[in-house]
Amino acid sequence: MKLLAVYLSLDVRSVTLLLLVMGLSTPGQAEITSLDSGNIEDVLNNAGVALVNFYADWCRFSQMLHPIFEEASNIVREEFPDTKQVVFARVDCDQHSDIAQRYRITKYPTLKLFRNGMMMKREYRGQRSVAAIADFIRQQQVDPVKEIHSMEEVNTLDRSKRNIIGYFNQKDSDNYHTYEKVANILRDDCMFLAAFSPVSDSERFSGDNMIFKPVGESIPDMVYLGSLTNFDLTYAWAQDKCVPLVREITFENGEELTEEGIPFLILFHIKEDTESLEKFQHEVARQLISEKGSINFLHADCDKFRHPLLHIQKTPADCPVIAIDSFRHMYVFPDFKDLAIPGKLRQFVLDLHSGKLHREFHHGPDPTESTPGQEETEGEVASNPPESSFQKLAPSETRYTILSRDRDEL
Repeated sequence: MKLLAVYLSLDVRSVTLLLLVMGLSTPGQAEITSLDSGNIEDVLNNAGVALVNFYADWCRFSQMLHPIFEEASNIVREEFPDTKQVVFARVDCDQHSDIAQRYRITKYPTLKLFRNGMMMKREYRGQRSVAAIADFIRQQQVDPVKEIHSMEEVNTLDRSKRNIIGYFNQKDSDNYHTYEKVANILRDDCMFLAAFSPVSDSERFSGDNMIFKPVGESIPDMVYLGSLTNFDLTYAWAQDKCVPLVREITFENGEELTEEGIPFLILFHIKEDTESLEKFQHEVARQLISEKGSINFLHADCDKFRHPLLHIQKTPADCPVIAIDSFRHMYVFPDFKDLAIPGKLRQFVLDLHSGKLHREFHHGPDPTESTPGQEETEGEVASNPPESSFQKLAPSETRYTILSRDRDEL
């Protein structure tokens, strides 16, 4: 009889677990806030941190996530009972397509993080488990600002990272609260430090201020000259310094960068070859600043990204190599030595946008650029450009329901 009771108990547990996975049973009472156009502004603006699940009921991945998301919410609520400190929320994208469009939802489910109403650029892409989601929220609660207890600590900073240092009279001040808010938003892009009186006194001869220490020992500090009580100005200045024009692509951020949906202009270089990277950064800033927003400027480690190099018939021995990945095809910049030729890199990018790169790969050089005396061979077609390699880093259909989105043939 006791043995039968044990078996029955195990069967009940098994059924309960199965129902949990299927989304038909939820342990405990989850506090998930359903968002709509009437409450979304109020809920997000009053939440220190909000994790929002954008879903569709018919999506099987959304169905699988529901019980996990709810259980993670239960665990987090026990640790952070203040409902304004952490909020778990959800948006039914079929019912509220206007909200889905506003936040550019291209796949289900999408977990986006908000801080004080501002959507963070990096969404949650980690493991879909209760422990992983709960741990992610715990990490968001860690203070991103490290306090400096001695000015000698400034001389030992890791100059391979971007550092912003704030000098304040006291912690309980409007200036520091603005700084802390900015640090929370940009915590993944910069190291934030702060010193308070009396430690900060020698750096506060004109009042509270903050400085940016760029990567590298030889580059001078940059001082913020605006008002620290103005969040928008402070954030804009810090973002400009913390988020580089040319970003590194890795396997960790590849999905995120690919999902932005704009082509890549990539420098493949040996990790230790900082000289080529500096030249590329300089020319991008000089020739292509107006193209920011229409193309992503990236650099990649040749050794880590051997496969894309092989795709364009290159090896690490050929680096540095510059290429464009349009997410349909890859195009190689003729010669890295031509980088400094005025307008050369810019024309390469413009030729992508105009379709010239694609056209010439299919049909040979445009007629206006034929070599004098060279006869065109009717019907001759050049070989196709290599297919996109980085498109493979895009969100996977084994993890998301991808919404169809047409791309131009480039």
